[in-house]
Amino acid sequence: MLAAAGGPSPRGSLNDAPPDNAVFPPEEKPLIVQSDRTLLLDVHSPLAGEARMAIMPFAELEKSPEHMHTYRISPISLWNAASAGLAPADIVEVLERYSRYAVPKGILEGFSDTMARYGRIRLTADTASGAGEDLLLLADSGEAAAEIRAAKVLEKYLTGTGDGRSFRLRLVDRGTVKRQLIRLGWPVKDEAPLRDGEALELNLRRVSASGRPFAPRDYQLEAAQSVLGGGGPGTGYGVVVLPCGSGKTLVGMVFMSLLKTNTLVLTTNVAAVHQWIDELLDKTDLAPESIAEYTGDSKRVAPVTIATYQILTWRPRKDGDFPHFKLFRERSWGLIIYDEVHLLPAPVFRVTAELQAVRRLGLTATLVREDGEEEAVFSLVGPKRYDVPWKDLEGRGWIAEALCTEIRLDLPGPLKIPYAVASPREKYRIASENPLKEPVVRELIENHPEDQILVIGQYISQLESIARLLKAPLITGRTPNAGREQIYGAFKRGEVRVIVASKVANFAIDLPDASMAVQVSGSFGSRHEEAQRLGRILRPKGLAPDGSLSVTGPVRNSYFYTIVSRYTVEEDFAANRQKFLAEQGYRYTIQHWAGFGESQDEAPAEFR
Repeated sequence: MLAAAGGPSPRGSLNDAPPDNAVFPPEEKPLIVQSDRTLLLDVHSPLAGEARMAIMPFAELEKSPEHMHTYRISPISLWNAASAGLAPADIVEVLERYSRYAVPKGILEGFSDTMARYGRIRLTADTASGAGEDLLLLADSGEAAAEIRAAKVLEKYLTGTGDGRSFRLRLVDRGTVKRQLIRLGWPVKDEAPLRDGEALELNLRRVSASGRPFAPRDYQLEAAQSVLGGGGPGTGYGVVVLPCGSGKTLVGMVFMSLLKTNTLVLTTNVAAVHQWIDELLDKTDLAPESIAEYTGDSKRVAPVTIATYQILTWRPRKDGDFPHFKLFRERSWGLIIYDEVHLLPAPVFRVTAELQAVRRLGLTATLVREDGEEEAVFSLVGPKRYDVPWKDLEGRGWIAEALCTEIRLDLPGPLKIPYAVASPREKYRIASENPLKEPVVRELIENHPEDQILVIGQYISQLESIARLLKAPLITGRTPNAGREQIYGAFKRGEVRVIVASKVANFAIDLPDASMAVQVSGSFGSRHEEAQRLGRILRPKGLAPDGSLSVTGPVRNSYFYTIVSRYTVEEDFAANRQKFLAEQGYRYTIQHWAGFGESQDEAPAEFR
């Protein structure tokens, strides 16, 4: 068990690099630094791995295809670096150490200007406030204070103290003020105390309740410790970025075992709630009565409570209050875990303002939000504390290698004219529900007799037809939670080899034995959907009972097939998917299916 103080240095620590890499000639150095703040990493350089670890604290990975990976340095990534204790000189030293060409001088000056803003405004306890209901916002200069004073959006939250450089604010406005300031380009260094919450004895098991030896992996321990920090001001909150299938839930459980306090977990759906409960019962010594579910089905509160974002953001009227926000005040929480924090609904940002005194952990596979609210996550949940790319864990065997294949086939003749004259929305549906996809699905499944398979789609009528064809269970939004759990259980036990599922399978479903996915339709423009669907099959196969890599054989590959109607709008969306997967470093191939046609026996009867 890790101690509550100290811990490993952050991933990518500048001290990790050996001092003698300057002996490499410039042409073998891996980085190309560009004036638009992008970094190109040549993965074939002997220093590529070392450089990747060194730049991770201050640059975000954007693309990772076969030869050149692209990273971007943004204000958020620089503030993340500053919050981890890096200085502009550290970043300059890394770039100059690994850069193949001269580093553009202009961007180095820009780094200093951006990073210098972090820490110039601090939030601390107001010791003069007897009731402890106020905080102090401290600016390090009169100029910074003047800019804050001139911001109209802050007028109603801040009161000057008379010294010209500090402002008093209410505790409940802590998050709101931080969020407004970061929009103005002023990230706040929050050093105000965090509440411990009500104590809860919680320990990780050495042998799980299911009887298997258990120990967290090294990167899961490092991730939890990186958020905990040394226990001093400015620690105890932040975001951990880990790929799908790498065990983010375990990171949350390790963090809980370090803090030993009442914990509220917020996640995406009821299936994810049940997954958290099952994992807590299996791998911690918590008693069942200490864990509660707060969903549409059950609204019990216990020392550890797991709730859905949906129940929290439900309200009887569009302009009404959110009645379930009361959950945040039901107990003396000492920790809030935001699972899939990139999906945290915007209304929850309102109530997080009241919870800034509580330790916070965000878990996600990506910091990218569809609504562009990355700055809100930074200011309200915390900065990124830990990050590991997919390919790193794949190389170490912790997640499976995925082989991604797109299969293209024609529309049957009778659908070509209706497709040509249809509206854009109808074109997409006709292409997605191409009936010739069904025999392709059947043949793919027959070609993989040893795999546990998910068939995922968008349209219920299509999925119902495929489920009948395969004689497989179907899970949709209408499937009762008890029915879903029964099907998931049969799949895990090997009693069912194929499951057909709608988009409810996108998020937080624990199917560790799934090794193949067939995507027949979907909102192909969504990066998040693609990452989540691929994540269903990335958990490694071939592990020993204690969770370590098996010595009896290699880790099995995973297969991700997508079936697309050729010469339709599906191909346009497929290009987005191909680009995304290639950026992440996955091998992506395209095959043209020539086995079916409107005159062939394999085609469905209505098209023969």
